[in-house]
Amino acid sequence: MLAVSSPLFSTLQWPLEDPISLHNHHNSLFPPFEPSDNSFYLQFPPPPPLQPPHVDLDHYPSSATPSPKGGANVSKMAKKLNHNASERDRRKKINSLYSSLRSLLPSTDQMKKLSNPATISRILSYIPELQQQVEGLMRKKEELMAAMVGHEVKSDKEKKTKCAATSSSSIVSTSRLGQREMAIQISTDINGGHQNSLSEILVCLEEEGLVLLNASSFESFDGKVFHNLHLQMESSSRMEPKMLSNKLLEMFP
Repeated sequence: MLAVSSPLFSTLQWPLEDPISLHNHHNSLFPPFEPSDNSFYLQFPPPPPLQPPHVDLDHYPSSATPSPKGGANVSKMAKKLNHNASERDRRKKINSLYSSLRSLLPSTDQMKKLSNPATISRILSYIPELQQQVEGLMRKKEELMAAMVGHEVKSDKEKKTKCAATSSSSIVSTSRLGQREMAIQISTDINGGHQNSLSEILVCLEEEGLVLLNASSFESFDGKVFHNLHLQMESSSRMEPKMLSNKLLEMFP
């Protein structure tokens, strides 16, 4: 074995330096830096210490963080909504009632845009008008009923006061015109041999208390004679139309 008495490579006459001498040599080249008041250098503030983030719980709504105060707010809001709904329903009912009142007014008033107070005022003034109309209709009804009854009574009287008697060739019609007047129409056929003159008829009527007021006679082409007599009854006369017609018809057998 070879003895390690000398290095393998030559140091070329450079002595080996120890670490201590090298450190001293470095210090001699770069002297240590000592800050002074006159020296110029950059200063940085120290970093802040690490802390957990702060969370503001008041920033969140009451639903996220329930609390007695948040519950009271919710209850108050619910009461307000219920009150608004009730008030809305009440106004709808009132508007419906006012609309019903307006429908009772005349068509001219319904076309107007009346406010609620104006509607009440118009209704109050319209009620007396309706009452007057009802009273007028009642009076008109009574008048019509009276006229109908009077017409029926008059028809019955005419039936009683007007009477006609007929024979084979003659017709006598007698009717009462008033309390003391009568009208007589006589139609007879001269071809049948009835030659009674108007004078004979008037004599018969005078005997019964009737006075001639007006008379007219004419003859047709077929041989018939027509007499129209307007007579006035004396106060003592009690002759009825039916009795007078039968008496005159006896003159034309």
